Amino acid sequence: MIVIEREVSVAATPERVFDYLADFRTTEEWDPGTIRTTLTSGDGGVGTTYQNSSRFSGRETELTYVTEQLTRPDRVVLRGENRTVVARDTMTLRRTGELTQVSYRAEFRFKGLARLAEPFLRRPFERLGDEAEAGLRNALGKLGG
Repeated sequence: MIVIEREVSVAATPERVFDYLADFRTTEEWDPGTIRTTLTSGDGGVGTTYQNSSRFSGRETELTYVTEQLTRPDRVVLRGENRTVVARDTMTLRRTGELTQVSYRAEFRFKGLARLAEPFLRRPFERLGDEAEAGLRNALGKLGG
């Protein structure tokens, strides 16, 4: 399994950050690999599904994400899956003085033959994590106080 963890602090309330991140379609704004994310069913709550198209290492891939947990304003958890990978994105929010600290954890568990490629994918996933951190910092910074 590959795990990417990043933290950003922004001058916006946890509620505002939560509302932004709970709508997984915002990945189009902050996740550098995302081409598009479409709501496919649900009202944005637990059980809502999204279709995510992403580009990674020169290849386009599709994952179906399901919102597993929403605890406003503290935690957002989504699970994505396709035939080669199961991804879990966990975003935990915490007020620290005037700022909101966002801890982002992305876990990638590969299936079948894709598991053999995992050692070669660690570095590209680390780069993707760095780019996602910068994207989150930029997008959340626009939310204001």
